Amino acid sequence: MQKLFFLAVSCLLLLSGCNGCKQTPYFLNVSYDPTRELYEEYNAKFAEHWKATTGETLEFQRSNGGSGSQARKVIGGLDADVVTLALAYDIDNICKQSTLIAPDWQTKFPHNSCPYYSTIVFLVRKGNPKGIHDWNDLQKDDVKIITPDPKTSGGARWNYLAAWGYILDKELGDLSAVNDPAKKEQVEAASAKAFEFVKSIFNAQKVPVMDSGARQATHTFVQNHVGDVLLAWENEALYFLTSKEGQDLEVVRPSISILAEPPVAIVDKVVDKKGTRKVAEAYLKYLYGPEGQEICAKHYYRPSDEEVAKKYADRFVELKLFKIDDVFGGWAKAQKEHFDDGGTFDKIGKK
Repeated sequence: MQKLFFLAVSCLLLLSGCNGCKQTPYFLNVSYDPTRELYEEYNAKFAEHWKATTGETLEFQRSNGGSGSQARKVIGGLDADVVTLALAYDIDNICKQSTLIAPDWQTKFPHNSCPYYSTIVFLVRKGNPKGIHDWNDLQKDDVKIITPDPKTSGGARWNYLAAWGYILDKELGDLSAVNDPAKKEQVEAASAKAFEFVKSIFNAQKVPVMDSGARQATHTFVQNHVGDVLLAWENEALYFLTSKEGQDLEVVRPSISILAEPPVAIVDKVVDKKGTRKVAEAYLKYLYGPEGQEICAKHYYRPSDEEVAKKYADRFVELKLFKIDDVFGGWAKAQKEHFDDGGTFDKIGKK
């Protein structure tokens, strides 16, 4: 009985002692595949900044995968403080499916909450043995293409829409015609050709492996030596040129591509539950600052800050890019028409 008394007293003392302890807050960024190296360095830099500013030590956790899959994890209960995904639709989907994020999330930070941007390019074998210079070259009989699955990967959806936009531009001569009521018939005819083009390059005969995320697709191409060309984020392609295997690769930039803007957002209900809103706001705001923008550029993301972008002008070649809003009417419309069940992607005979 006496032993039980002392055990109870010890437990009470232990519990009362913890009342004065300050727990180290953990912070989770749920992101898409190719941002692993970016946020590994950024987290370390922000942790230093936060420690110097507040005296608090932050413990970071990261989760990476296909953007669509990552969004579904958050909807399913993964306690992300922030999401840094591949496209706005995935964050909008979190809003609609879970109400974890406020609907006006794109107004919270500059540039529609997109601190950096990228585009879609081709990664080919050294010397470009298959002569791949533009989108039409992907149709060659002897060219095997590696791209992730648009059903799970945000990068793959950018790939698909970039290819579609190429044909529209080629057929119409000017992408502004897409929104001209007087050219409705021409646009419909161009869209039919775009469908046939995308069908010719996004099928099981042309794409031997369709991974769930962009980084998996890169490993399939770069490390497993499968395929002749990888449809890739520009930042992913440039990053892998610096790898050991990159000595046997080169980047090809097509005549036209899409302006890919990966957005960021605070997961409101999670940060309010965890008490980490102040950290989350500072974390994303710092990404727009000089130090954050430098890290973005270092990891081959095109910075939104013009002064930082000037310093890296040699790295980022000027390209002809079109916006999803201008050509496809925004992500909600593009998702419904192309990637939802029964959309054009399901009609190309992949399955």
